[in-house]
Amino acid sequence: MKKKLVVLSGAGISAESGISTFRDANGLWENHPIEEVASPEGFARNPELVLEFYNLRRRQLKEVKPNKAHQILAELEDDFDVYIITQNVDDLHERAGSSKVMHLHGELRKARPVNSETDAIVWEDDLHLGDLDENGIQLRPHIVWFGEMVPEMDNAKEIASNADVFLVVGTSLQVYPAAGLVHYVPENCDIFVIDPNLDFSMFKNKENCFKTSATEGMEKFKNYFPTKK
Repeated sequence: MKKKLVVLSGAGISAESGISTFRDANGLWENHPIEEVASPEGFARNPELVLEFYNLRRRQLKEVKPNKAHQILAELEDDFDVYIITQNVDDLHERAGSSKVMHLHGELRKARPVNSETDAIVWEDDLHLGDLDENGIQLRPHIVWFGEMVPEMDNAKEIASNADVFLVVGTSLQVYPAAGLVHYVPENCDIFVIDPNLDFSMFKNKENCFKTSATEGMEKFKNYFPTKK
């Protein structure tokens, strides 16, 4: 039986494909304060701004492609039962070939009615005021904004609690509740961490902590297991 590899991925893995990380050093997201474009209050104040912001993200997604780190994770399905829990809203894991991907914070290529957290539909193009669901309800990006519940969190905890190997790649573990998943893994679970900026002091086995880019770290991780079955 294959070991269960649970992966928590973040912006760092998509950055190597050319997707901007969530916020830069000055706390802005492409010159917008986060609360303007990633909160229910911001959407209520200026829905056109928010919709156009995500329209730009959606357009950019069509111009980028998965990188080697994404591809290695997909290839690991030959040797592990891989389940990816991602904080990213892009679809690069799926496009690389990963078959089990949970998006904690939503998906750029989906929209949902403003009165539902879960009734998402595929939405490939720009989203505007006046775009409605089949019941006549305004659609919004299928993104979990600050201050909103994370509907998949309980499922993510359950998956993490059954991991044989837990891999953190491309996330600073600063965004909760996602960052707390590391505390749900079994006591005997092997934990690996890949991030160039993360403080590794919280992890017992420093040999499993790679202070590298996602691609370089995934190459090291791939070669770590001589027998993966």
